[in-house]
Amino acid sequence: MGKTSDLTAVQKTIIDTLHKEGKTQKVIAKEAGCSQSSVSKHINRQAKGRKKCGRKKCTSSRDNRTLQRIVMTNPFKNVGEIHKEWTAAGVSASRTTTRRLMKDMGFRCRIPCVKPLLNMKQRKKRLAWAKDKKDWTDAERSKVMFSDESKFCISFGNQGPRVWRKSGEAQNPRCMRSSVKFPPSVMVWGAMSSAGVGPLCFLRSRVNAAVYQEVLEHFMLPAADQLYGDADFTFQQDLAPAHSAKTTSTWFKDHGIPVLDWPANSPDLNPIENLWGIVKRRMQYARPNNAEELKTTIRATWALITPEQCHRLIESMPRRITAVIEAKGAPTKY
Repeated sequence: MGKTSDLTAVQKTIIDTLHKEGKTQKVIAKEAGCSQSSVSKHINRQAKGRKKCGRKKCTSSRDNRTLQRIVMTNPFKNVGEIHKEWTAAGVSASRTTTRRLMKDMGFRCRIPCVKPLLNMKQRKKRLAWAKDKKDWTDAERSKVMFSDESKFCISFGNQGPRVWRKSGEAQNPRCMRSSVKFPPSVMVWGAMSSAGVGPLCFLRSRVNAAVYQEVLEHFMLPAADQLYGDADFTFQQDLAPAHSAKTTSTWFKDHGIPVLDWPANSPDLNPIENLWGIVKRRMQYARPNNAEELKTTIRATWALITPEQCHRLIESMPRRITAVIEAKGAPTKY
């Protein structure tokens, strides 16, 4: 290590501290984990007050603030568009410099998170719901059976591991993965409580009120018997048209099952959404070849969900509710 610029901030601090204590350069180099010449150069540079050498920056602080404002105004622009707008403001810099400065400012190109778009009426209802449930006790939450549908697709393309290959092997079948335009998929209904998960239902057709009531009859009721026995429980569902239909409401009344009041567009409040995420992450490296194999994989992965995992997810409800209150009804990270 022969250059002072190669030293880390920690090493420089160690060198400065030990030099003030009167230690020899040999001892300092051993403690800092660098060469003695690096220690000598750093000490001499500090003594002479020399600044770090290098090429002069082509942009000023004002230019950098302009770049930061452009990025923050529209963070969905690509580097080319940002560079074009920045140079149009009178800045002389390359595209590489633009990218480097954006990274120095802390900007990273990432896939954006997706959250539901809520209007003010929906936000107010979410906020009112959260305030009403802020004193929800553990016993009350444990009586709720959370439910939801989720779509699973056969994984082709971007998911899964990368491939180790040599130059020229890009088209080698051993190093390629198949892709299809419309991969087979299945829609699944499931339910969970603090006691664990219930049986899955694979939906064969579009879910209307009649289909949903069959799901409730043949899957929700057995799940309730499995998870609650003869104890009382409250059923949770979102406000999908099939769920909020009059005939569905009548079905719940006829069976004497109370339904939890639920705000619209609130997947962040439903812990089963996180459970679906756990299942899909565990299936990330699975490679089913058809819909039947996909169903088998989903069932096997669902069976591995433990009551402890479900209990922890439902225990997060107070944090979810607090986050909604702090966000004044806006979507949260969950």
